[in-house]
Amino acid sequence: MNLYAIADPHLSFGVDKPMDVFSGWEDYVERFEANWQEMVAPEDMVILAGDISWGINFEEARPDFAFLHRLNGTKILLKGNHDLWFSTKTKVENFLEENGFDSIKILFNNYIPFGEYGICGTRGWINEPGEPQNLKIILREAGRLERSLKMAADAGKEPIVFLHYPPVSLKADCREILEVLRRFDVKQVYYGHLHGMAHRYAVTGSWEGIFYRLISCDFTQFRPVKVAEIGNK
Repeated sequence: MNLYAIADPHLSFGVDKPMDVFSGWEDYVERFEANWQEMVAPEDMVILAGDISWGINFEEARPDFAFLHRLNGTKILLKGNHDLWFSTKTKVENFLEENGFDSIKILFNNYIPFGEYGICGTRGWINEPGEPQNLKIILREAGRLERSLKMAADAGKEPIVFLHYPPVSLKADCREILEVLRRFDVKQVYYGHLHGMAHRYAVTGSWEGIFYRLISCDFTQFRPVKVAEIGNK
């Protein structure tokens, strides 16, 4: 069984906001689906690290969830900055249950086991140079990450962290998030959010003892990235 990750599909089946108006995103839904179905088996798990749907409410996002539900594997979704459909975890879970989207789960103030690994994460936050810091949001996101990691640690799981915002880049970082990662001895972090020309600011590889990898759709050429495997021979 394999664990994959990808971020920022920006699906828009329920609204008129296609991403293929941007360079490199031509036929992106078809490429995304074909790559996913080729790589991901029904027993596999895929983390979708934010910016799932352009829908601003459940009704607009429903076709996007229906599309994801039809794809192979169990999907674990975390919130991105454009996921305006996300209200509360309880409301999202009720929406998924009411619509029979039982292959989709939410990573939010929790952790999800995958063999010996603990899938942890939150949206995160980014400190843009020259912009005032929103300390309230930063501390809230750091707290959510800490809660997720503590649950995994209490269960004896090795943490793998997924964030929407990059905790570190060549432009800026979020020291509060980095402090939590170090305190829990996290070794792997996967993140999205960066697109197009912003790819050049991505940290991909080892940095201060942690391996980072950008997994936004246009960076991975709309292919899920393999993160871990369990029980494979």
